[in-house]
Amino acid sequence: MGQLDYVILESDRAVVSGRVLEHESSGNAMLAELYRAHIADWPKFFKMDTLSKVGFVASELLLKELGEKRCESEEYTQNRAVVLFGTTASLCADKNYQETIQDRDNYYPSPALFVYTLPNIVTGEIAIRNHYRGETSFYVVEGADAAQMAFHLSCAFADDSTQSILAGWVDSTANDDFKSFFTLVRREDVGGLEAKLKTIMNNLNI
Repeated sequence: MGQLDYVILESDRAVVSGRVLEHESSGNAMLAELYRAHIADWPKFFKMDTLSKVGFVASELLLKELGEKRCESEEYTQNRAVVLFGTTASLCADKNYQETIQDRDNYYPSPALFVYTLPNIVTGEIAIRNHYRGETSFYVVEGADAAQMAFHLSCAFADDSTQSILAGWVDSTANDDFKSFFTLVRREDVGGLEAKLKTIMNNLNI
């Protein structure tokens, strides 16, 4: 069985199954550039925090690479789950909010910073976009561990209706500092999954 297709997004690079995507910017500006060049039809993107933007763009690039046709009707896909992992959770958004209340003389707390912030918003937005009705989970873990990730992904297949999982790592410590990879794991990929995840993660250096 071959290696998994994947997308890697870092602050200064975007890779799709080994091909480097051309871009002129970095950080959040790179995410916006990739969105405009490859997606451009989901305006809610601009309301998202960095964590959600990274996950959303990575998922879109992967699904485009796989050539999957998006569900455009009211039908829903019951057999596709979304399972993600990361360490920092909403730390980036928390830092942004802290800056708005740090200075008593320049105090401007804004609820807008919390519109798209929690980790489960990432999985939820992907599911809404693609009409997925399978499991959606985001595991906040101490560090990237291929064995741990493979275990949780294998457990998701305990649900007989789940035939594939949009899986990955999404992490952001600041607006312009992030790392992510996405891949699609099918039920038949469970054997040898840990080794396949390690191969992708080695390319990401996490």
